[in-house]
Amino acid sequence: MPSFKNDRMSEDIHRELTDIFRSVKDPRVSDLLSVVRVELAGDGSHCKVFVSSLRGWEDTVESVKGLKSAAGFIRRELFARLKMRKSPELHFIADDSIARGAEVTKKLEGMTFTEDTEDANEAD
Repeated sequence: MPSFKNDRMSEDIHRELTDIFRSVKDPRVSDLLSVVRVELAGDGSHCKVFVSSLRGWEDTVESVKGLKSAAGFIRRELFARLKMRKSPELHFIADDSIARGAEVTKKLEGMTFTEDTEDANEAD
């Protein structure tokens, strides 16, 4: 059974966390940090936040350490902005999907696609 309320809340949390991360003063948190995905538990008590940095894996891992340190501040801000009944416990997880996406894009740009025009004309 789809949970539209849970999906909407996940999107709201994603949007607000992106903004809150800009105000975290911990120097370990990268300014190029991106929220990749947010998974909210069905009861709203836990929230997995997958983050990635454009600067690479090491920067992402260091940023996660800073976010875990600032989790109380982030949780309080999230609660105040979204007017939630209860604030979920945040679990920050490093994700390298942005780096993998950049690698795939680089490989695709290096490929050349040729279209065989004779075969296309014969098919008509």
